[in-house]
Amino acid sequence: MGAGDRIELVGLRAYGRHGVQPEEHTRGQPFVVDVTLSVDLRGAGASDALRDTVDYGALADRVRAAITDTRFDLIEALAEHVAGLALDEPRVEEASVRVAKPHAPVPADVGEVAVSVTRSRESAS
Repeated sequence: MGAGDRIELVGLRAYGRHGVQPEEHTRGQPFVVDVTLSVDLRGAGASDALRDTVDYGALADRVRAAITDTRFDLIEALAEHVAGLALDEPRVEEASVRVAKPHAPVPADVGEVAVSVTRSRESAS
């Protein structure tokens, strides 16, 4: 693999209903997701063809749908789900996902609550 080759989706924002509090299920809130894919990009760099890389537009649509159309109690579960979506792409060897909840209902003044997971093709099999 090309050492350090990455595709990054940064700051994907969508409204979802994830959380354990009843108001999070009914009212919902914004979520911000970052996805970093480890992908060998040498072929795409040489061919200049979409078929030789990951269609990050299509992946962004799938991640947005995961935020808006599913419901998890924990953002850890949402992050795990998104990592699985990324690893469904055959060229992705590793996916790092960060899910942030800017308006988490916590009793302290925090900018956001976030979780990060990293999953590899090896750990998915």
